[in-house]
Amino acid sequence: MTSSKSGARAKAAKTPTKASAEAPAKTPGAAKASKTAKVTKSTRPAKAAKVPEAVKVPKGESHLALVRRARRINRELAEVYPYAHPELDFRNPFELLVATVLSAQTTDLRVNQTTPALFAAYPTPEDMAAAVPEEMEELIRPTGFFRAKTKSLLGLSAALRDDFGGEVPGRLEDLVKLPGVGRKTANVVLGNAFGVPGITVDTHFGRLVRRWKWTDEEDPVKVEAVVADIFPKSEWTMLSHRVIFHGRRICHSRKPACGACPIAPLCPSYGEGETDPEKARKLLKYEMGGYPGQRLSPPPDFPGKPAPALGAA
Repeated sequence: MTSSKSGARAKAAKTPTKASAEAPAKTPGAAKASKTAKVTKSTRPAKAAKVPEAVKVPKGESHLALVRRARRINRELAEVYPYAHPELDFRNPFELLVATVLSAQTTDLRVNQTTPALFAAYPTPEDMAAAVPEEMEELIRPTGFFRAKTKSLLGLSAALRDDFGGEVPGRLEDLVKLPGVGRKTANVVLGNAFGVPGITVDTHFGRLVRRWKWTDEEDPVKVEAVVADIFPKSEWTMLSHRVIFHGRRICHSRKPACGACPIAPLCPSYGEGETDPEKARKLLKYEMGGYPGQRLSPPPDFPGKPAPALGAA
């Protein structure tokens, strides 16, 4: 009896069950192959995550979806550039107005290197209105288009003296009446000298909002209207700084540094520029690339280096 039971147990042990018969044998080679397959499968998504694809904006995107997408980009930029600020040196509304007029067709750096001598010679609208044109032209020559800019500065200074008691007005409708002052310049002055919210649509701002598919408009006034409809007024001035900062440092016109862009996963135009992280990092400008900024006198919380004075090595 005992012998019979032992034989049955032995037979059962040697006879594979249905489940074990269907399962593949775990040979060393099979185990290695299985491990390789798992590693390959798990590493592919991680590798793709390092190189984000362009965000696909659906055709006929609703206004609500666009608003949510745009506001998320703004929040991300706020984390990247918590120190975003106007990049023109100024101490009062008059200096900011003059510097902004001079910034047309040149860099803020060149303006900042030029204005110290200009404001030393003409510290008030009354002084500037009485300037000898040829002398002013020589002072602002480094900014380019110095004859046209001299004409604008003399005209706006005289208007401030004669029509506004020597003070820069704090209303857009008054500012745009001044010679050489358009909506962009007016919004810069209002937002940064008077605390009145304004959207600054310069070349960087326009380029980026089109890349992000917020609008297809090319006209600055229409771009301003579209963006104003997306964001609350309280965000307008800082949004402008963040977008312009990003355009100058990372999202360049000809060769954006896509591979080093912190908002690449949110960008529908990702891939227009350099996507290799190492090569992209070499394209970064100003403090992002470890170089001086544009201001000779930057705010205390600015993480970069001050710009050099005109003629400095």
